[in-house]
Amino acid sequence: MSKGLISIVVPVYNEQLNIFPMYERITNTFRNMDYRYEIIYVDNCSIDDTVQEIRRLSEQDKNVHGVLMSRNFGSSQPSTMAGLYYAKGDAVVLIDGDIQDPPELIPEFIKKWEEGYEVVYGVRKKRKGSLIRRIGYKLFYRVYRALSYIEMPLDAGDFGLIDRKAVEEIKKLKENEIFFRGIRSWIGFKQIGVEYTREDRARGKTSISLLANIKWAKMGIYNFSYKPLEFISKVAGFLTLVSLIGIIYYVYLHFTYPQTPYGFSTIVILILFLSAIQLLALAIMGEYISRIFNEVKGRPRYIVREVINQDTDMSAVSSDITNAKSGRVNND
Repeated sequence: MSKGLISIVVPVYNEQLNIFPMYERITNTFRNMDYRYEIIYVDNCSIDDTVQEIRRLSEQDKNVHGVLMSRNFGSSQPSTMAGLYYAKGDAVVLIDGDIQDPPELIPEFIKKWEEGYEVVYGVRKKRKGSLIRRIGYKLFYRVYRALSYIEMPLDAGDFGLIDRKAVEEIKKLKENEIFFRGIRSWIGFKQIGVEYTREDRARGKTSISLLANIKWAKMGIYNFSYKPLEFISKVAGFLTLVSLIGIIYYVYLHFTYPQTPYGFSTIVILILFLSAIQLLALAIMGEYISRIFNEVKGRPRYIVREVINQDTDMSAVSSDITNAKSGRVNND
């Protein structure tokens, strides 16, 4: 007898070369397991033949479903959330469509889940790829952890398993801008990491540029940290103290050594320095204000154009959209 249903949510964008290999590796993984599975490909409006590959697989296997976005909604995070709304499993596995994370690790996730862990995430003990990218990711996770107001695991991406109870709690969240690995830590529950080696991309080209990675990193930091704002206060306090000391010092020089020359270049440097600090402060505040602006509009996180091979109708997404506008999220 089956022990239950596991949903595998796969966000994809221009991954036509990886759709079938991902399917093949997932089905091979479940072949000797006592769990039923469903694979939900969530397409972020690909411009290649990704959707055609999903349709072909869904015709061959009723366990394969597709959720097609109405347009490209930027990162994979809206696609991840859409997948959670359509997933019916007792637990949901999230895995990127580029197959850099190994589907063969899913049984280990399930084993930890059976032991009582409600959130199991993959920890990238080692990752392949360019040296600059590896250093960048290592640096980000350590900065992210240092700045965050909650405990964040190091080197843990979205790849992992989430119990149905935890999924329902995530679906209650109202925020528009989702940084999933931060949300996963924020919800709590009993969590554990499983180490693995992340492979380099074998097929296709990444759609994530350096600038996109920087934007993604900023989103994670600003969504889960107050420290940039605290930094402004500390810099302001420090400069105020330095200015006060400088004023006292110059008053002392004026009365003690009346012939002391006053440097024009020093004044210019101080003005430029203080102006740079002011612009930095405005930039940091602007990041937070832009996020407030984005949230108060109450727009939906995503809009689905079509659902492939699933008996769930569009009401789930329609409810999500309606409730997002009214400040609620559908929990059905």
